[in-house]
Amino acid sequence: MTEFKEFGLSNNLLIKIEDLGITKPTSIQEKSIPLIIEGKDVIGESATGSGKTLAFGSGIVEKVEPQAGIQALVLTPTRELAQQVKESLKSFSYKRLKIITIFGGVSYTPQVADLSRADVVVATPGRLLDHLQRNNLDLSGIKILVLDEADRMFDMGFILDVEKIIRQCSKNRQTLFFSATMPPKVKRLADKYMKQPKSVSAVKYVDPKKLKQAYYQVPKNFKIALLLKLLNDQEAGLSMVFCNTRKNTDFVTQNLRLNKVRALAIHGGLSQNKRSGMIKMFNDANRGVLVCTDIAARGLHIDNVTHIFNYDLPFDATDYIHRIGRTARAGENGQVINLLSKYDYDNFSRILRDNPEFQVKKIEKPYLERIQIVESVSTRPSRPNYRPNGNYSYRGRR
Repeated sequence: MTEFKEFGLSNNLLIKIEDLGITKPTSIQEKSIPLIIEGKDVIGESATGSGKTLAFGSGIVEKVEPQAGIQALVLTPTRELAQQVKESLKSFSYKRLKIITIFGGVSYTPQVADLSRADVVVATPGRLLDHLQRNNLDLSGIKILVLDEADRMFDMGFILDVEKIIRQCSKNRQTLFFSATMPPKVKRLADKYMKQPKSVSAVKYVDPKKLKQAYYQVPKNFKIALLLKLLNDQEAGLSMVFCNTRKNTDFVTQNLRLNKVRALAIHGGLSQNKRSGMIKMFNDANRGVLVCTDIAARGLHIDNVTHIFNYDLPFDATDYIHRIGRTARAGENGQVINLLSKYDYDNFSRILRDNPEFQVKKIEKPYLERIQIVESVSTRPSRPNYRPNGNYSYRGRR
């Protein structure tokens, strides 16, 4: 705890941090916490899972007083991240702060009641703006404004909502931007709304020496059979399978379950309670598979992932970085396996062009056993289509 003591934190906060078992600051914490405690505006660039919440949360916990109205606002791109940030803030808050979440997909009425008593609000932009337009809260007393995963909020189209919210906040606030990447559009937003911000950047949390990347070339209708074989053959702990669409996520999950693989699904089409439940079940397991869209690639706290499978390759090379950043963390080994059909080649070429340092090994497709395949929830398992080389696939399109 010696290093945390040098940051100017109170003894009460130091005790809370120690109780959480945190003994050494991460790179982003070491670089940003002293500036935040001094009251500086900060732009922090660091990967998911690198300890950003404790960094900006330290400032919130130290500076916000109980029962004095809304004094801190954290904007996040997703409901899951909002809930996670709330729980993290509560875990190291030594004051009796009322910390609430505001996001869509749930009733307005309880949120209105919570806002009347809140000290700290963690929110997604759309629902918070709805409450502002209904005069359900006042942001004139904001001391600290945080944009968490700022680049993701741009990607999801929240920028206009974010700007409207920022303009409602006190001009005397401290503003903190944290993001995995800092594209020009985020920097322009910082120039517009921050006061002489200090920029800090942390090293990548994923250790490239610990991360092995490979790919298979496989026809599209063989992907599920190959994925199943790889999951069964490898001594994997927790695995994440990324798909580009909700439809593919459900398709993969259903067929893994049909073939006796313990698989959970998460995507934007599920209710908040189901999504939160899936993440908790996955985190609590020693073995298992989480099939997901890019909603799970960033921000969410998911530990001990040993394997990343890209069932679909993302269009954006940055999304690939966020996906693979879920493994090979905190000194552990990890493996990334890409399943490439002809539809993925352009995306894969773009990823390699933008990341020339990547070494991705080609592996020959193995012999694939016959498996059952269903095309959708409403259909029965279809009869596999026999292939002379021992491969089987489903009939029809999905």
